[in-house]
Amino acid sequence: MIPKHPSDSLTILTDLVLPSETNPLNNLFGGELLARMDRAASIAARRHSRRIVVTASVNHVAFNRSISLGSVVTIEAKISRAFTSSMEIFLDVWIEDRESGIRSKANEAIYTFVAVDDSGNPVPVPELIPVTDEEKSRFDAALRRKQLSLVLAGKMNPHDATELKALFM
Repeated sequence: MIPKHPSDSLTILTDLVLPSETNPLNNLFGGELLARMDRAASIAARRHSRRIVVTASVNHVAFNRSISLGSVVTIEAKISRAFTSSMEIFLDVWIEDRESGIRSKANEAIYTFVAVDDSGNPVPVPELIPVTDEEKSRFDAALRRKQLSLVLAGKMNPHDATELKALFM
């Protein structure tokens, strides 16, 4: 398999917040944003693996700013790390100022997808080679997040979590 770069999976979804997608405070429902992020992450994972992909987990979501009715919302998703059959996707959510057009970060999330065959069995994915400083930072952090997840699930002995241990030594 030919290694890929994060930019190969870059997915950008831009949409408008409509009245039917808002809560009584006229802000975008969190669940609506989660669904949009899931679609963007799915496309990014598919672009990286060129396989059927399924959501394995939503590792992190930060609802830092509310997104109001009428806002232009842009979700940028790209692979931050590829493992054997799974891929971590980092998502940045931006809102656009109505008057100036300046974008500001509203939220972020980290999803994990697994590439599968037609029977739903996991299949290998290409290696990821980060290029930019941000991509390298997210790539390194992804291994720590995976090790933490495995330790918490009882699937990895804490003594074997070398990347996590390095944070404390």
